[in-house]
Order: sequence, then structure tokens, then C-alpha cells
Amino acid sequence: QVQLVESGGGLVQAGGSLRLSCAASGRTFSSYGVAWFRQAPGKEREFAAGISWSGDNTLYADSVKGRFTISSDNAKNTVYLQMNSLKPEDTAVYYCAAGGSGITSFRYAYAYWGQGTQVTVSS
Repeated sequence: QVQLVESGGGLVQAGGSLRLSCAASGRTFSSYGVAWFRQAPGKEREFAAGISWSGDNTLYADSVKGRFTISSDNAKNTVYLQMNSLKPEDTAVYYCAAGGSGITSFRYAYAYWGQGTQVTVSS
């Protein structure tokens, strides 16, 4: 039983930065994977980045590699997504997800989802 709440979205100019937060409540396990997905209007939800709850492993989509950094703070039960060098194509609702199968880009592996936070990047 996990609840996830995202925050930190907003409007930023191309080339700027934002940091998203995903606060978890309820029971979490060291074996859980936590991921950020994003969904632009009219498009499918896509994987952006993932991390093991322990922080030992990370995974990034090619589209964000080198620009985004995912991290975790177990003491705060929070996962972060630092987004740098933002592009207009990064505009989307960003969702936090958690599941017990470890890190994967497959969205159906994640049983728990937040409600999303809007990120808008202007050109």
C-alpha cells in the first residue's frame, strides 16, 4: 500500500531547469523500483527515468540521458527528478510510479501511481 504525490512542476524557458519531487507514504520496500513517466497531450505515457528504492541502480530513457538525474532520499521517502537543459519536447505531465519488480521502463510493472505534475517548457 503506497501513495505517491508529485510536486515541483511549472513553466520554464528552454534551457532552464526544474526539480520534481515524488513523496511516498505507506509501506515501501528496498526492492521496489521507482520511476518517472511523462505524457504529452495526444501521446502515450513514456518512461523517463527510474531508480531502485535503495538508490543502487538507475535507468534513463535516451531522450533524457545526460540532462535528467533521478535520485532518492530514503529518510524523506522521496524521489527526485532534476531536469536540466529542458526542451519544448519535454513538455508533459510527469508521473511518479512505484512497483515491486525493480527498475523497468515497462509501465505495467508499476502498481502505484501519483496524480502527476505539469511541466511546460517554452521556446
